[in-house]
Amino acid sequence: METERGPARMPPVRVDHVGIAVEDVADAERTLFALGCERVHRETVEDGSFEWATYVLGDASRLECIAPVEGESFLTAFLDDHGPGLHHVTLEVVDVYAAVVALEAAGERVVGYSVEDGWTEAFVSPQNPTGVLFQLMEYHDDYGDRGPDDALFVRGERLDSY
Repeated sequence: METERGPARMPPVRVDHVGIAVEDVADAERTLFALGCERVHRETVEDGSFEWATYVLGDASRLECIAPVEGESFLTAFLDDHGPGLHHVTLEVVDVYAAVVALEAAGERVVGYSVEDGWTEAFVSPQNPTGVLFQLMEYHDDYGDRGPDDALFVRGERLDSY
């Protein structure tokens, strides 16, 4: 597939975090804390359906726990089908739209594009040979308003542009 710049290419990308589906964040934290993780963020989404918490381990490793809170959500169905465990791998990209173009040009199925408060995201369907749901995330400038950069971004900095 061609773009205005020529053949579609993947913009700069790195692993931001690994998302783990759990029944209860507090229960899961006992294991993460024993591993040496430090919680840097915890919140319940606006609709109250799930909560998420972010943890750092060492200078760059980051984990996220996601757990259902009220009623039915994508997480309750996931946990019913798969139990606790790997839910997604989030890749920070400089330009989510360019990443989608490059992935689709390579024949990958991209689903769920949305603009959120602080980031834009899209997902590579887990119906790929890895079986993993990949979340592509491009941070917005206002994402940094959530706290100190060293807690919000890998090694304290957003990925450089290209």
